[in-house]
Amino acid sequence: MARRAKGEGSLIRIGKCKVWYAQFYQAGRQIRVSTKTKVRQEALGELRRLMGDRDRGFAAPDKKVYYGDLRAALLSNYMERGNKSLHTYADGTEGIPSLKPLDKFFSFSADAPGVPVSLITTDAAREFVRQRQVEGMGNAVINRSLSALRRMLRIAHEDGKLQFVPVIRLLKEPPARKGFLPLDKFEQLAGLLPSHLRPLVTLLYYCGVRLGEALEIEWSQVDLDRRIIRLEAEQTKGDEARNVPMPGVLVNMLEEITPKEGKAFSAVNLTKEWRKACAGAGLGIIIDVPGKPHDPQYKGLIIHDLRRSAIRNLVNAGVPERVAMRISGHKTRSVFDRYHIVSTDDVSSAMRRLEATTVQPVSETLVKKSPKKVRKSLMALSSRG
Repeated sequence: MARRAKGEGSLIRIGKCKVWYAQFYQAGRQIRVSTKTKVRQEALGELRRLMGDRDRGFAAPDKKVYYGDLRAALLSNYMERGNKSLHTYADGTEGIPSLKPLDKFFSFSADAPGVPVSLITTDAAREFVRQRQVEGMGNAVINRSLSALRRMLRIAHEDGKLQFVPVIRLLKEPPARKGFLPLDKFEQLAGLLPSHLRPLVTLLYYCGVRLGEALEIEWSQVDLDRRIIRLEAEQTKGDEARNVPMPGVLVNMLEEITPKEGKAFSAVNLTKEWRKACAGAGLGIIIDVPGKPHDPQYKGLIIHDLRRSAIRNLVNAGVPERVAMRISGHKTRSVFDRYHIVSTDDVSSAMRRLEATTVQPVSETLVKKSPKKVRKSLMALSSRG
């Protein structure tokens, strides 16, 4: 039989196995892949397909790529982009919250690389969704993990570690939250929180800064005399520095704190104390889970609702929307509009203000007239305008 030209690749059998293996070189590395067929012509077609993918720049199948490799590439990408979602945990490791459920599902740990990439499929993603739903997780929370999984697969494909990217479909999410807190309810809630948390929630409620931004603030950035907090560009989600004005009630709280060193705001036991205070104020409920006495479920007001409340309160107080966006750190109008909650009382107040500016004699005259005369009067008013 004629010898194949160099670079064409070959078909071989290993030991007593009757299945053909495709063998070729890519970037100086020998690749050997099972064609999963005993028929030589079918195996030859698979060899040609694999080599065609190689010539087009696709990566060759590699059984040595694991979930942990994809995960590491994703975190590296976060660092390259300076993504603010990257956290450093107490044990010194880095990660993002949405990865923890994926780590558990794909058997990843500090000592185990997780499953091979060949097992990360569309069906595996569906099974992940089913398990999270059984655990009581909502679609929005599950989607954060699915988005991370989708992103790491795309990065692996871009890096040449993955030939094909499985389809990862997101779930339909509920409408954006509409939660906001009137001042009297906020004061009741704040009164139920430990004193060390009150400055933080007061800042969030009045100024609308993000929780992550607030927890990065150092005392050196707080000017109590001018009642200003200076947020540096590297501390903000939008990478833009800004000055945040403080209300008097917050200034008074901060003046009482000593020593004024390190971080200005404390979040010790924030989640636990927040849920307890919300339950006490009738703003949420804590649900005991059988078998998990220290991990109950919670439904109700969330900390992020304070940001929505701040924006609504600023706009309703007459602060120009552009200024309110500057205080809260919103860069796009579309996102700001989602946070600017309009309540039934707001709509009713708007109508009362409209009525206060309407020419009352004309309105009263229309009420007293017959329907036919009302139509004529309205047409006359319209023609004048």
